[in-house]
Amino acid sequence: MTTYFNEQESIKSRLGDDDNRTLKVLADRYIGANPPVPFAFRAFYRSGVLQNEDGMFDLNLGRKFPEARPGQFSYAYGLVWSDGERNLDVLFRCLGPIEFYFNDERAYRSNVIDEIKPDASVKLNLNFVKGWNRLFIKAKHTAAGFGCLFGSDEAKVRILNVLTPFAERQGQAGWVYSEPTDTDVFEGSPLPNGLASEKAYGLRWLPTCEWSESEFVKLVCERLFGLQPGKQAYAWTKLNKVSSGEESCLLKGHTAGPLTVWLDGKQVLELAEEGSFQVEVPLSFGKHDLLIRSICGSHAWGFTLHAYVRGEVVPLSAPQKVHGSAEPWFYVGPLDSSIELAYEELIRTDRIYAKGSESDAAGDKTYWQLDRPDAWIRPYYENAMLSNKWTVGNVTNYARWDYPLGVTIYGLLQAGRLLERSDIIGYALDHVQSCTDMFEYSLWDREKYGFPAINQQLVMMKMLDNCGSFGSAMLEAYQEDKDPGFLPIAQRIADFILVRLERKGDGAFYRICQDEYSENTMWADDLYMSTPFLCRYAGITGSSEALDEAAKQFLLFRKYLYMPDQRIMSHVFDFKYGMATGIPWGRGNGWTLFSLTEVLEVLPEEHEARPELVHFFNELCAGYADLQAESGLWHQVLNDPDAYQEASCTAMFAYAFARGVRFGWLEQPDRFINASLKAWDGLTRLAIDAQGNVHGVCSGSRYAFTADYYKKDLLTVTNDNHGVGIMMLAGSEVVKLKRWLSHPLEVMHK
Repeated sequence: MTTYFNEQESIKSRLGDDDNRTLKVLADRYIGANPPVPFAFRAFYRSGVLQNEDGMFDLNLGRKFPEARPGQFSYAYGLVWSDGERNLDVLFRCLGPIEFYFNDERAYRSNVIDEIKPDASVKLNLNFVKGWNRLFIKAKHTAAGFGCLFGSDEAKVRILNVLTPFAERQGQAGWVYSEPTDTDVFEGSPLPNGLASEKAYGLRWLPTCEWSESEFVKLVCERLFGLQPGKQAYAWTKLNKVSSGEESCLLKGHTAGPLTVWLDGKQVLELAEEGSFQVEVPLSFGKHDLLIRSICGSHAWGFTLHAYVRGEVVPLSAPQKVHGSAEPWFYVGPLDSSIELAYEELIRTDRIYAKGSESDAAGDKTYWQLDRPDAWIRPYYENAMLSNKWTVGNVTNYARWDYPLGVTIYGLLQAGRLLERSDIIGYALDHVQSCTDMFEYSLWDREKYGFPAINQQLVMMKMLDNCGSFGSAMLEAYQEDKDPGFLPIAQRIADFILVRLERKGDGAFYRICQDEYSENTMWADDLYMSTPFLCRYAGITGSSEALDEAAKQFLLFRKYLYMPDQRIMSHVFDFKYGMATGIPWGRGNGWTLFSLTEVLEVLPEEHEARPELVHFFNELCAGYADLQAESGLWHQVLNDPDAYQEASCTAMFAYAFARGVRFGWLEQPDRFINASLKAWDGLTRLAIDAQGNVHGVCSGSRYAFTADYYKKDLLTVTNDNHGVGIMMLAGSEVVKLKRWLSHPLEVMHK
């Protein structure tokens, strides 16, 4: 029997059969370990290094410096912060000779094939250490090219956020790169210290982050937007009164054109033309929103403003913490004079603004800027980052959109409902809304910067993993507060699955994944990545097409993956070889049965596919029950007793069996009552410890034709997101099953 800890340390040892309290411990541990810390906002220079649609940083220095001469050198430098050890595959596409230094050690030097062969790609494996990691690229110009493309493999999943080095730019996002030099400044010399001054190395580093003297003498709106008579812009800051009590505050300044001022939503000043102004307003202790609308005059655009209490300056501060900036003002513009925006629409950072009344395209919209050359405020997902080894980091998972967290959110919602804990439900909703509230912005971010800094998988949607699971959780959350912002995202996902997703000739979903290891394959996992979402989408919109598609996919996947002699599923069908792998991976089978219960729950009794799906459900349940170990758990490879016993598939089988009994789908319910309760008992004794940590969950998988890959390469990760949510779901269903057994006519549904 597989052992993850001594049974004395288990949740069962401490709480016995108190399933409600076990659920409480699971949910509270997860929330405590994943505090609601949202996106980080940073200063970013659009004139700097952008990413392409694959997430690779475009360090094509030939475009940056078209006058560079062959033989000259240029350097690119960036820092990456890692909250713990993190393993990543990174890719290079060389445009000329390259040397890459990682933490001051040369990790790669291009060869002539790398430099000349079109689209040649080089993969390196890097171990990021806890703390700062230094990326330094030395490029030499040749007639063939200058620079490279660089980024992480699977960039939308394994996010690589590069921050700017040097003391003057601390906290800003992006790379710096140097103007070309005739000699290699760092030949035989130490590489630059990323925390030192950039002036220490005799190079001019770009992008430019300071205004020139000629720009600095202009008023702020003209610096940012140029002269655009009749256009308007908004500026937003906070007044920070540090003394107690309410006192009179003097707002004093000068405007080059019409100006309107609001303080905490109340209009306190309106000027129709250029001139100086002063106005007294009452101001209490604390921070207060100050919003200004400036309209471009005939010869200048902008304003100056200072605030005083008792003759002393009232400090201004940025409305939102922006790393890498001490600027107190945010600016948005230029907007047509016909644009009318309410105060509440402007004192926020989760939306973009149309430049004109007819602006629908992302290119006709804008966002907040700083008073620096082409400097924009940009939100970044900087919470727990995925590693090649699927290790769990020390930073919160909050605000991430990805498929394992979809199951986690679903588990939290169900546990919160069962326990009548509004705080748990609220946390799950807040996580979802942290993504959905920024959806429109994230689409604009991709358009402007090449690759989004948040919601990467949702925006760069290319496969079911990117949308179905979290989309399903989003629609489950929709039951709680009917957030209208969820529906456009749901429509986008539904369009992808129903219209644009690749299919075989018979209509079955599969993965094209051209030029990848998984090219032309079908995965059992994808039943979970699609059908629960389609069922919830059908329930909300009334789309019979979505529900029919969910039922149809189960019958099609059965045709390719079902192993009738054992009544279980192969993990993958590989169309390159025209055969299934024949390896019944535990969690792949768990996804299948879990998802089938979601379809059966909502499929009408009269639906033509229902009898066949109910029969299929009974066949699968019987096959899985035959393979349950004495401990109550199932093996990582279901039919291999030498494989370790794995927790996430066990939880899924416990969940599905309990539902099958409660909803009356199973022909031999007593057998599955025992199997479900035995599975939950095993999980609480062997996989969930007394602190609510979840053990024995297989890391995210690829696939193979050999069981050894699943047994020896896919090891377990404590508190892996593939398992935490499903533990809560399994526990919730077991509680409902026990209630049903006591009162079968009273507890039929969720």
